Amino acid sequence: MAPQVQRDASKLGGIMRVQGKIVVAALAGAALGAMAMEGLRAQGKPKAYLVTESEVIDAASATALSEQTGPIIRAAGGRTLVTARGTVSAVQGAAPARFSVSEWENIDKAKAYINSPDRKALESKREKAIKIVRQFIVEDPLN
Repeated sequence: MAPQVQRDASKLGGIMRVQGKIVVAALAGAALGAMAMEGLRAQGKPKAYLVTESEVIDAASATALSEQTGPIIRAAGGRTLVTARGTVSAVQGAAPARFSVSEWENIDKAKAYINSPDRKALESKREKAIKIVRQFIVEDPLN
């Protein structure tokens, strides 16, 4: 090959390598973007937390109720995060005597548990065991 043709072919090879790198980078960016979008789509609704403040009416009944409630929460897709029955130290305002927090995939799952036949079946036992002072669901858009 003539020297001029070799230089032109060498430049063309360099251009092709750069273009190849650009194509690979663009494909990698598209793949990462697709994975991020899939992650956001799969995430859907934010997690929810069911918070219950209660007072014990009958300790033995409350213990029995807790043993029955845990499996119902798990079967409905929830997870008990905190059950505070011991000392609760107030930082500001009055501390609750007793409270619990359960985590749910989303607010719909938490509401479904609240309205579930299994939970409602324990209503008479609950009324003898504890008094629910307040109960609410909190969505966490960051989780």
